[in-house]
Amino acid sequence: MSLKENVDYVKEELNSEEKFLESFVRVERFYKKYKMIIILALIVIIGIVIGLYTTKVIQASNKHEANIAFNKLMEDPENQEAKNTIKENSQKLYEVALYAQSLKKSEFKETELRYFKELVAYQKALENQDVNKLNEVSMEKDFLLKEFAIFNKALIQAKEGKYEDAKATLKLIPADSQVNNLVAALKHYLVTK
Repeated sequence: MSLKENVDYVKEELNSEEKFLESFVRVERFYKKYKMIIILALIVIIGIVIGLYTTKVIQASNKHEANIAFNKLMEDPENQEAKNTIKENSQKLYEVALYAQSLKKSEFKETELRYFKELVAYQKALENQDVNKLNEVSMEKDFLLKEFAIFNKALIQAKEGKYEDAKATLKLIPADSQVNNLVAALKHYLVTK
């Protein structure tokens, strides 16, 4: 290497070191200028992360406790401690437990859970042979037993001698329904009426 090449190499090295130091100084000035804001932002971010993690752990713990209490309550329906634990940790699971207990006793309590509320209304309509209530329940958009409710409505209408209404009601059940075997049997009966 010649002397000129060595000098050029040294200049390039100095320029790159100078640029590095210059950028370092800029970062340092920026840090000094916004030191409090940067520290506060880091504290807030760390606080949020810790808060989210703590919330997740507490929710998991509550869910676990509620599930254990639910199992105890299913074994012993009179366990008041289990009822209270479920009620404190999971209101929805508490309502499921109440619904399950009311089914065992054949008494249907009011509930706020959507599907159970519909099932209770359906069960009451069937017990009372109330065509209007069955109609209301079967018109619910996402009712789990919609087609079965329509079939029961037609069955009640047939029992009451309203054969034409029953035939019209059966037409509301789609052809690919799982209750089509029952529908076919009822239609067969209604042919003679």
